[in-house]
Amino acid sequence: MHVTRIIAIRHGETAWNVDTRIQGHLDIPLNEIGEWQAQQAGQALADESVDAIYSSDLKRAYATAEAVARTTRAPLHSTQGLRERSFGDFQGRTFAQIEAELPDQAMRWRKRDPEFIPGGGGESLTMLRSRIEHTVNELASQHPNEQIVLVAHGGVLDVLYRLATKLDLQAPRTWQLTNAAINRLLWTPDNGLALVGWADTEHLNQQSRDETHS
Repeated sequence: MHVTRIIAIRHGETAWNVDTRIQGHLDIPLNEIGEWQAQQAGQALADESVDAIYSSDLKRAYATAEAVARTTRAPLHSTQGLRERSFGDFQGRTFAQIEAELPDQAMRWRKRDPEFIPGGGGESLTMLRSRIEHTVNELASQHPNEQIVLVAHGGVLDVLYRLATKLDLQAPRTWQLTNAAINRLLWTPDNGLALVGWADTEHLNQQSRDETHS
């Protein structure tokens, strides 16, 4: 049976995570804590058998993936398919600014309207799910009976969890999206993703932060 084991990791912390500022497709680097978190994730996977690492091409994810590549010695590839959701006009604004400056859009965002597209060229949740599902299917199918690492973003990890647990896009989030946590899934051609373990933070301390929206 064709089974692909997947380790999914959200990038380490950035200054914008701390400020609750939406990053989306903006290319924000890791902060000092984020660099440490990336190193810890790499060390935690040092003894794992990893056949390939695939990362979002945004630097906060790619730098995290590089830390994993250094310890596992697995080949590292970047792909735009694992980018964060594009948030259009939300990008660069804090949660509070979005509420104050774009109240109508903020309400649809809070309600997780699956068809809501932020102004300025954003993506809807439906569009994001379609992109992530296609990307994961494409990557996992290339590695039958192997293990791969995916390094991405909070919105991407949220979609992976929903796909694996068959939860719809509007279901309230009850799971964590902690920076640099280790999440494990299985993929098969017939059934797609299944959840194995989520939000393992043993390798981290209280410096890690959970971000609920991006």
